[in-house]
Amino acid sequence: MELTDEVDLLAHTFPAHELYSLSSQIRRAANSVSLNIVEGSTGLTNAEFRRFLVIANRSALEVVGCLYLARRRGYLGEEKFTELYNRVELLVKMIQALINTLND
Repeated sequence: MELTDEVDLLAHTFPAHELYSLSSQIRRAANSVSLNIVEGSTGLTNAEFRRFLVIANRSALEVVGCLYLARRRGYLGEEKFTELYNRVELLVKMIQALINTLND
């Protein structure tokens, strides 16, 4: 959820013409990570939880894609890009580790 908040703050710095495109996309992707983890953890079977975690990981990778676009378009400096990229990379690894514990 901390990453979601940070991505939201970042998206507020994007130009106004990105409001309904990249800004919206990165926010939705970041929200999807947290929301899929929460939804999947609500007492479902391991297989269902695993399915939601895979979706969360895909959304995290979508955030990475948006970060690359933001950097390429000049909305994000290299230092902030690297910081956020590393945080998302760690999150993906953590989610994947959790997925691996649910394998039957």
